[in-house]
Amino acid sequence: MFKYAIVRKPTESMIQGIRSIDVGKPNFKKALVQHDNYCMALIKCGLELIEINQEPDYPDAVFVEDTAVVTEKCAIITKPGHPKRRGEEISVTNKLKEHRIIESISLPGTLDGGDIMRAENHFYVGLSDRTNKEGAEQFKKILQKYGYTSSAVEIENMLHLKSGINYVGNHTVVMIENLANIQQFSAYHKILIPFAESYAANCVLINDYLLIAKGFPLAKNFYLKAGFNIIELEMSEYQKLDGGLSCLSLRF
Repeated sequence: MFKYAIVRKPTESMIQGIRSIDVGKPNFKKALVQHDNYCMALIKCGLELIEINQEPDYPDAVFVEDTAVVTEKCAIITKPGHPKRRGEEISVTNKLKEHRIIESISLPGTLDGGDIMRAENHFYVGLSDRTNKEGAEQFKKILQKYGYTSSAVEIENMLHLKSGINYVGNHTVVMIENLANIQQFSAYHKILIPFAESYAANCVLINDYLLIAKGFPLAKNFYLKAGFNIIELEMSEYQKLDGGLSCLSLRF
């Protein structure tokens, strides 16, 4: 069961955030409303919010998940793959020191939290433009100290592993349909999301609820058929920055 979530409100600088495809700048006022609704959903899931200071010098700092991976035994501070994001992790580290033993990834290793998907006590590490093999190897060695295991997953055409694959308990993964043949997940039950609704594959299981992005009816129907108690959230302004539901909090 998760008890806490670290969150950080966006600042107006978010309109300058990193984007792989320009589909328009986010509307800051809408983004604030969406973030507030997201935080209310976390509270409904039973979490206590830990709000850390805004970082106007870091346009993408609202995506706190990329800065750390938190387990029951330690917090692993990442080394963000994009140079413009290095520094976001400092304030997160200072807060996590109050809750966990701190470990860290160091250069030349890079690792984004969005590339880490946990399935029980095993961690899948997406090798992406943001997470390299050295970062994955450092992460593996840290996890081994605390009794966890990990394995690397080569990904293409996605920002992060969790952009397209997410573990939702009961040996089940949600995947974009064109990723279904990835060998590492062959033994899992799969909820396949149509490519046209790819964004909806980024969902978050928090205690008794599954948070999903609003506006994807096919995916919603799949989640309901699977028996999840869902909370739909509008994510339009974060989608413009390649950000998803999992990105906006660190849950532990």
